[in-house]
Amino acid sequence: MKIFLIAGARPNFMKITPIARAFDKRSQINYKIVHTGQHYDPNMSDIFFEELGIKQPDYHLGAGGETHAQQTAKIMTGFEETCETDRPDLVIVVGDVNSTLACSIVAKKMQIKVAHVEAGLRSFDLSMPEEINRMVTDSISDMFFITEEQGMTNLLKEGKSPDQLHFVGHVMIDNLFYQLEKLKEMDTGKFPTAKFKQNHPEYGVVTLHRPSNVDNKETLEIIFKTLSEISETLPLIFPIHPRTRKNMEAFNIKSGANIKLTEPLSYMEFLNLWKDAKLTLTDSGGLQEETTALGIPCLTIRENTERPITVTQGTNELMGTSREKILESFEKIMTNNWKTGQKPKFWDGNAAERITTIIS
Repeated sequence: MKIFLIAGARPNFMKITPIARAFDKRSQINYKIVHTGQHYDPNMSDIFFEELGIKQPDYHLGAGGETHAQQTAKIMTGFEETCETDRPDLVIVVGDVNSTLACSIVAKKMQIKVAHVEAGLRSFDLSMPEEINRMVTDSISDMFFITEEQGMTNLLKEGKSPDQLHFVGHVMIDNLFYQLEKLKEMDTGKFPTAKFKQNHPEYGVVTLHRPSNVDNKETLEIIFKTLSEISETLPLIFPIHPRTRKNMEAFNIKSGANIKLTEPLSYMEFLNLWKDAKLTLTDSGGLQEETTALGIPCLTIRENTERPITVTQGTNELMGTSREKILESFEKIMTNNWKTGQKPKFWDGNAAERITTIIS
């Protein structure tokens, strides 16, 4: 069986890694990694292959940036050529980025089966590009690998056959546990952020990249004003996404004196940073899940989430962009009045093995 594993943006690499490791144990599976190039900054993609311990991509499509339509079109064109040259039996897409959508459409039109890992998640917010990617991908996939029970419910409501649905847990959490063990063997004192950790026994971590937060000047100003207030009590470190930095400069928004901005960090350095944080403030879906797995308070700067289990069972809460709500929640965390949360079902580090067994 020949399988293509698709990755293109930063979260994808963490999700395909446990699957690749599981595939390596099965001689009957011949897999190839396709890097679409959706994230083209080396700090956002290339270094991951070395850190995560998987082979370099067999194909690199070099899609680059530009608009959603231009990027999606480049990925589709490049992936079609790849499939014509080296046709797989199955294409596995992960998550909800443009690469997920583009490669699933190409494969389906070429009569190649598609499996979607992290299927069934819904925010029900069509202003989010990721929600459109999720819905379209799930509408044409053949196999659905599901991270939480709400995903099963959503897909059944959308008319999917129970035979297609596989509740397996979350490969992102597989990778998290694996990399935590590797981190214990590393000299983390060499990380550039090690000095920040040494100087600040307690700190918070910030990530922001979603257009709804960073593309609107008024919204971004409110967020940074709130972060500045928090940083007067708790220093913050913010590995800043290129999109966010660009808009900060365009809108002439300055960070507070106690907010340390850094370039995007490698996976291991970022993990070493947030795993010991007092809290995280984020609009990232992946960080909502990873903080839930480790029991770290997470304030999500969004009105909704496609990962509801992080709220109902985990340590996450939705803040919107409300200054009052964020500051009230911050106070609860600082006074140790935050919920402890629990680890969701099947978030045990074995999701990739379940996926591999089903595919085999």
